Order: sequence, then structure tokens, then C-alpha cells
Amino acid sequence: MTISRSTVVLCAVLTSALAAPPGVRGQAVPAQAGARRPVVATDIYRLRSVRDPQLSPEGGWVAYTVSTIDSVKDRSESDIWMTSWDGAQTIRVTSTPGSESSPRWSPDGRWLAFLSSRQGGEGAQVWLLDRRGGEAQRITTIKDGVSDLTWSPDATRLALVGSIGMDSAAGDTSRPHPIVIDRYAFKRDREGYLTRSHTHLFLLDVASRRVDTLTRGDADEDLPAWSPDGARLAFVRTAEPAPGAGDNPDVWVMEARAGGPEVRLTDFPGPDGGSLAWSPDGRWIAFTRGDEPRWSAYQVEKLAVVPSDASAPARVLTAALDRPVARPTFTADGSAVRVLVTDDRREYLGRVRASDGATEPVMTGRRVVLGYTVAGPGEGRTALLVGTPERPAEVYALDGDSLRPLTHQNDSLMAVLQVGATQDLVSHSADGTEVHSLVIRPAGAPAGAPLPAILDIHGGPNGQDQYDFSLDRQWLAANGYAVLSVNYRGSAGRGQRFNRAIFADWGHFEVMDVLGAVDEAVKEGIADSSRLGIGGWSYGGITTDYTIATTTRFKGAVAGAADIDVLALYGTDQYIVQYDLELGSPWSATPLYLKLSYPFLHADRIRTPTLFMGGSLDFNVPIQGGEQMYEALRRLGVPAELVVYPGEWHGIGRASFILDRMRRRVAWFDRYVKGAGTTAP
Repeated sequence: MTISRSTVVLCAVLTSALAAPPGVRGQAVPAQAGARRPVVATDIYRLRSVRDPQLSPEGGWVAYTVSTIDSVKDRSESDIWMTSWDGAQTIRVTSTPGSESSPRWSPDGRWLAFLSSRQGGEGAQVWLLDRRGGEAQRITTIKDGVSDLTWSPDATRLALVGSIGMDSAAGDTSRPHPIVIDRYAFKRDREGYLTRSHTHLFLLDVASRRVDTLTRGDADEDLPAWSPDGARLAFVRTAEPAPGAGDNPDVWVMEARAGGPEVRLTDFPGPDGGSLAWSPDGRWIAFTRGDEPRWSAYQVEKLAVVPSDASAPARVLTAALDRPVARPTFTADGSAVRVLVTDDRREYLGRVRASDGATEPVMTGRRVVLGYTVAGPGEGRTALLVGTPERPAEVYALDGDSLRPLTHQNDSLMAVLQVGATQDLVSHSADGTEVHSLVIRPAGAPAGAPLPAILDIHGGPNGQDQYDFSLDRQWLAANGYAVLSVNYRGSAGRGQRFNRAIFADWGHFEVMDVLGAVDEAVKEGIADSSRLGIGGWSYGGITTDYTIATTTRFKGAVAGAADIDVLALYGTDQYIVQYDLELGSPWSATPLYLKLSYPFLHADRIRTPTLFMGGSLDFNVPIQGGEQMYEALRRLGVPAELVVYPGEWHGIGRASFILDRMRRRVAWFDRYVKGAGTTAP
């Protein structure tokens, strides 16, 4: 296979001592000012997804990935780009038949390492690009691929995370063999049936290309982080859960060599982990701590620190914050820890004082900070990955209190699109609970004129609708709908009590909250009460089923990846641990399982024409639920349709299927919500 050349001009532009020509290279040029057009479904092929910004050690360049959907290849592909700190130069670093991800600068600034599947095989491998120029070189051949990498402080070694499939390590692989299961939790979406495959840590010597295996056994290790002196590695180890017990990852530390001694630093019964960060003096390791195992679906992660020598228990710093945090990094002097905070439709970069946990925002506003990177002398420079309701995420430089755009990957597209405005909506449910939502109205829609409305429900449930750009919802709005996105109880960003409210009580408060938001949208003249639709994917599809089994006010529904027969789910999806800890066993809690399955067991209450969708290989929310609900409605004479996407898991990946799903949703709503078709009696 021929490998496409990395950008030839790297030698000239990546060495900060050399002057670059004026202008911007490889960067999208904004379209000429003129008439804007509505969003169309095929804009999925024009949208560019920017992710994973990484500042070079001296702070002069930021590397990042750009993903696009290729209509010809019918798949998404990702490449690595770079932009100079002053924004004057943008370089496309890779352009190959495969995808590249995880760009990581070496601490001495010489190398850029990344993962790529450009030569095929079972998984991605590590590639090195010399900053002085030349071709990228593949430096690993780990059989089942590499999923993460991080440089040692002296730039001589890489800690890797790779998968070892013990069942495939020996024996005849020329023909299929029976799948032998001996694990309690034995399914995972995309990974399929889990046998004896685990992720472990490896150590790569860059000069010799030698790879040593650091960890082994029947546990998974990931998220390695080097101590400042390069002598130790912190990592997260997750043992296979035993029946009746939850996932229990813990933070460990080991000497950074094959056979090095390992020390367990945390023993909390719930999850300890997330990305790890060492303090500059090497004394502390920052991580995130979740809640007890029974709250596995409703975690509110807190920032914690633990001595790296195991001399004392871990200490939680943000217990009083009552908001989930992620991605900790210490400041240069070690006095504070930066984190990303999820807070009521926002995500912001925060700063937590290490002495007492006092937290203050570094950058907030009506936006989401999806990632950040800090590098350079002293406190360094900070680059943020920021999205807003009106614009897809791009990389920005944080200059004091203001943001300066560094990337312009979507400028050309946004220059010609007419997007709908996003507004806040506050409602009160039947029990008085305050609920916060977002509404997108079609661009140019007259104020005060009620519109056909779609209640588009997020999944999770432990997630939130936030101030971020959604092409899918803009597409609904472009077709003349007001789009209502409700952060119902169970959502993140409103605190632990709000998050846990639906524990073992699914289909109750969520339905109450979404209906209360619809009532408020009708009251405020946003939604036409006679033209309402509802839909969602995953838990959003599940809540759709719960809602149409509760009320007949919706004229059309689209339930994606929505399995609602909880009794049938036990042992057939990937959530066996949650069922045992949250609901109990089906034989000991049969009435509860039957109660939570009411949309299927009481399908005769449903009058809403419903489109069911899902992937044929989904182990997260199996397609069997859509099949059951489809058959029930057909038996009852309610208009229904079932769309199965072959070879797809929970998240639809094939480009043509993504486009098909978008178009089918709108066609269904047009038919039943706008009144072009006939509704059920």
C-alpha cells in the first residue's frame, strides 16, 4: 500500500526559528458575503469536526484532529492538522486512506506521535513524525492495536495502552471457533462478546523500537501518566466485576519498567480514575472519584488527590461543588488544579485550589469548553476547544479573559448557512420541579407565531443538552419545526439530587418533566399544541416510548435504539451490573421489572404513529426492543415502521445510514405532525 506523504513543508513551518510566509495555509477560506441558505441534510458531508487540541512544548503550535464524512467511501475519516499560535499558518499534517488520531508532542519538541490505521490490520499503531521534516514512520506492531499513548518527560519512551486477546494468541485462526463466555459482564457495544481480551500497558523505547509489556492478568489497565521525573507511571486498573458487585476502577502507581513493583493508591468501592495528573513536585496525583457502585448510571465525578507514595488516603476537593468535573491538570506551581466542569447547559474550564477545593471559573459563558491544552514557559499558554449553539467547535487561544480563534475549519460552511437561534426555556413540572431546556426556532420564523414542534430528547440519561452546535437539530428547525431539548431529571449539570431522582423509577419524572416543558412552550407561543412530535435516541428513544404510552397528545414519534422490555434486557445487553445493583434480580424484583416495562406491556395505550430505528449489532440498547414495540403497534392497528441498519452498533457510523436516518425522521414528522398523513384513531 502506498502511504500518502505528510506535509512536505513541515521542515520549514514546524521549526519556530524559521520565518513562515504570510497568510494562512491549508485553511478554509470564508465564502463571499451573500444570501444564506437553510441547513440541508447533506451538510453532514461539509461539517468538519475539530477535536483533541495539543499545544507544542514551547507553545508555538497547536495540533488537533479534523474529522469529515466521506460520501464516496461512506465513512468518517480523521486527519491531523496544526495551527501556529498567532493563527497565521495552518497545516494539514496527514492525508491518508486511514484515519489518524491522538496527536502527542514529545517534551523536547522534536517528534509528533500519533495513532493511525493507515496500513490496515487489527487496530491503530503508533507513528512518529520528525518535526524537522520527512515521512512519518510506523514504530509499533502490537497485534490488537494501540488505543492511547503518552510521552516520558525525557522524550525517550512512550507508555502505550494496547489490547491483548488471550483467546486469539494461539491456535488455528483460519476458521471460526465457538465463543466461550466465562465472564459475568460479557457484552459491550462495538467490542461485541467479551471473552479473555484485556487492555494492558506497554513501554516503547523510541530509539530501539523495543516494546515491553508492563501489566498482565485479568484486569484492564489504561490512562497512564508519567511522574515528573519519569521514574514512575500512574494508571487506572479495573478488575472484572463479580456478580452483584459494580465496576471498581482504582488508581495505581508502578515503577516505569518491566516487572516494576505496583502500589494501589485508592480503595474506594466506586470508580476512581478518569485522566490522571501529577503535581509538579511528584507528591500528588489528581483524579476523579465517582459515587458508590449502585449509582453507576448517575455519577457526579468529583476531583480528588492522593499522595503518590500511598502515605495517606485520597482527599476529595470538590465535594461542595455538586457538579461533575473531568480532565484535571495541575498549574505550574502546584497550587491549583484545572478541570472541566459540567454546569446547567454549559461546560467551562475551572480552577480548583488544592488547599481547600475552592473553585472558580476560568472561562464560562453561553458556550461549552470540550477540551483544553496548556503548554509553554511558566503558566504557559492555554488553547480551548469551544462550541456554541451557533457554531461548531473550533480551537481558540485564551488571551486573558477573551477568546481568539485559531482554527477556521467551518468558516466556509457557516458563512452560507442560515441557522436557527437557540433560546433558553424554564418550566415547572407537575410536582413543582424547575426544569431547564433549550429551544431552536427556524431562522426567520416570526416571533410569537406557534410552530409545529419536535421534542428531541437526549440520551444518557446522565448527559445534558447544552450550548453546543447540533446539525441534526438545525436540520429539524430548517424544516419548519421548533425544536425543544429538555434536561429532564436524570440529566447532568444540575447536581446530585436532580441526577439521582429517577433511580429505579424510570419513565416517571422524565415524562413529567418533558411534558411540563411542552406545556410551557405552548404557553409562550413557541409550540402549536395541535402539531407536536417527539423523538430521541438511546435513553431519548426510551423516554419517547414512555411518553407516548402516557399521553396521546403527540401526533408522531421516532424512537431510536429504544429497548423498553426491561425483563428481556437482563443478560442480553451490556448493563447487567446496573440491573443487579439498581433494580435487583428479575426473580426478586419482578413487579419492578414489569412496572418499568409499561410501554410494551401496556402498548394498547399508545395512539401515536411511531417510527422505530436501530442498529442490528447494538449491544448497548438491542434492536429487539424496537422490534417488539413495532410488532405491538402493528397488532394494535397504530401506524408503525421499523428501520434496521445492518452491521451497525449503537452509534450509527456509516455515512449513508446517518443521512438516511436524518431524512426518515423529518419525513415521518412531516407526514404525521404537519398533517400530511392520517393519524391513528
